[in-house]
Amino acid sequence: MDRIENELALEFIRASGPGGQNVNKVATAVQLRFDVTHSPSLREEVKARLIKLAGKRVTVDGVLVIEAKKYRSQEQNRFDALERFYGLLKKASQKPKTRRPTRPTRASKEKRLEEKKKRGEIKRTRQNWE
Repeated sequence: MDRIENELALEFIRASGPGGQNVNKVATAVQLRFDVTHSPSLREEVKARLIKLAGKRVTVDGVLVIEAKKYRSQEQNRFDALERFYGLLKKASQKPKTRRPTRPTRASKEKRLEEKKKRGEIKRTRQNWE
């Protein structure tokens, strides 16, 4: 994780929202940038999963951008951005479980067919009213 911290770029920007006069003067929002595609710290499969997980937060150049402006203080927003980044990274580093195809049991097939018969019977009784 130490190597990854060296690759992070934190920029402090002015945030919209609550803050009174303070909002126009102090740059409290944090913009975290991490170049996913050129990162030497991550394996290729982790990079691919991270890009997929991040979705719209990754630019065309492969840079992950996380904006944190929930809090009024710069330090809290910085912590929030880092926490969200490490959460994404943790999720991307876990291998997804491979899906094993299953077949329906005999009992479930019979139950489904029985339900279909009941439903068909109900509809058949509606038709004979004329």
